[in-house]
Amino acid sequence: MITREPMNPFERRTVASLALLYSFRMLGLFMVLPLLALYAADLPGASPTLIGLALGVYGLSQALLQIPLGWLSDRVGRRPVIVGGLLMFALGSLIAGLADSVQGIILGRALQGAGAIAGTIMALVADQTRSEQRTKAMAIVGASIGLAFTFALILGPLVASWGGLSAVFFLTVVLALAGIGVVLLVVPSSPVSARAHDEVGARGNMLRYSLSDPELLRLNAGVFILHFILMAAFLVIPGMLESGLGVSREAHWQVYLAVVLLSLLGVLPLMRRAERGGRPRQAFAAGLAILSLALALLAAPEIPALLWLGLWLFFVGFNYLEATLPSLVSKTVSARGRGTALGIYATCQFLGAFAGGALGGVLLAQWGAHGLALLCLGLALGWLLLALPRMTAIAGGAEPAATAEGELPRP
Repeated sequence: MITREPMNPFERRTVASLALLYSFRMLGLFMVLPLLALYAADLPGASPTLIGLALGVYGLSQALLQIPLGWLSDRVGRRPVIVGGLLMFALGSLIAGLADSVQGIILGRALQGAGAIAGTIMALVADQTRSEQRTKAMAIVGASIGLAFTFALILGPLVASWGGLSAVFFLTVVLALAGIGVVLLVVPSSPVSARAHDEVGARGNMLRYSLSDPELLRLNAGVFILHFILMAAFLVIPGMLESGLGVSREAHWQVYLAVVLLSLLGVLPLMRRAERGGRPRQAFAAGLAILSLALALLAAPEIPALLWLGLWLFFVGFNYLEATLPSLVSKTVSARGRGTALGIYATCQFLGAFAGGALGGVLLAQWGAHGLALLCLGLALGWLLLALPRMTAIAGGAEPAATAEGELPRP
């Protein structure tokens, strides 16, 4: 993360502007996360199944279009693809904001996800930074996603308390248009429009390795489960706040602000234990155990003290695992295979979000909130059993050396 040579002014401007752009887009996607289960239920014909589909459908269009749009950006340039993706994102947000039915919100959310430009943005970061600064640059952009997630949980309910769910979607339109302004007016132009980098994009000769390596399979399964749980959890958490804790929907932002800030008290010790204490396996297992305990508490009868504790532990476990998994992927492969591995990882992440929303809505209708929480608990415990056997090999920090073109040694 820290290099002897700092970023030059061009790189600093590039990274700051693209991090801002990324955060605008993710803020728009995340703001509805704590809202849809409450506000969409008031629409005609709403059901848990349709609400779950509305929550997760963006993940399906993201997963399907991420690689094709990245390929297109290699041919026509990064900026046209990014601007086009933001226009699609704005269109989807406008349709969702004007919708008077759950089906309209589903269409809008699908179009939001169709602006799948995450990979293209990271490619532009790679284009306009030197190799020795690239890891730092991508980490800064990645950190902006975490900040956007935190801020969205607070801003979304706050805006909805003033203008309802439509106001959140209309604010997202404004953020998308502001993002276009950032691309056209703030992001500096590079004399080289596109270059190939191993840190971004997919390499065909690495696909077989990335899809068959046991360690990468564990990590990809892990991020699928984590985002399945995230989407499924937000189908039930807003209702638990209202019914179990007696918090009005206008005050939900205060709850999220408190638990997210307090979650740092749990996340930071885990990070210190992993990085400075040299115990990454134990820290990762602890994060999974914390998430599992949180789900067990959320699946229990609605006792206010247990719900508060469960919410806090949920954000501790989720935030730590979300921050740790990409690093583990990058440590499992050499730089030559990192782009392909991270592309597959992102696809699994988006598919998990889709499955957690869509399937979670179906199961919520059949099993109820506590049954869905128990399913998520079972998935978390299964992930813990899946991850433990070789976690030491993954998290030890040694990057495997590349061998012949297109091949990597077994970790």
